[in-house]
Amino acid sequence: MVSEAAALGGLFLAAFGAATILPFQSEVVFVGMQLGQAAPLPAIVLVASIGNILGAVVNYLLGLWVEHFRHRRWFPASEAQLDRAQRFYARWGVWTLLLSWAPLGDAFTVVAGIMRTHWLVFLVLVSAAKTGRYLVLAWATAAAMG
Repeated sequence: MVSEAAALGGLFLAAFGAATILPFQSEVVFVGMQLGQAAPLPAIVLVASIGNILGAVVNYLLGLWVEHFRHRRWFPASEAQLDRAQRFYARWGVWTLLLSWAPLGDAFTVVAGIMRTHWLVFLVLVSAAKTGRYLVLAWATAAAMG
């Protein structure tokens, strides 16, 4: 039998990986732990949220790093396209971080780094989105099981 600490560690890794550009899924692990009562539900939600948020931070840092190459010939966007995107993102883009929980939402966290979103704004919006997703998943799982 897997210990509670090991189960939570596995959940952390699944949630972290799921938030990066890697093709991981954390929902199955989350629901399995909830149904199997592998740990108290608040701990499951907390560990999954922290792992998922930290994975998004990795994407943000990746965005900060890749933006340094914007003047290279191989960079996928022209200066004009990037400037236009930065103006759009400065006005509306930060709110896309509330969709960071969605399947393609991880791209928004990379773009936030490229666009140099203030780290505190990034962290608050991504934390709300990621934690909210796990709270809804926990509620839906509990409701489905009666």
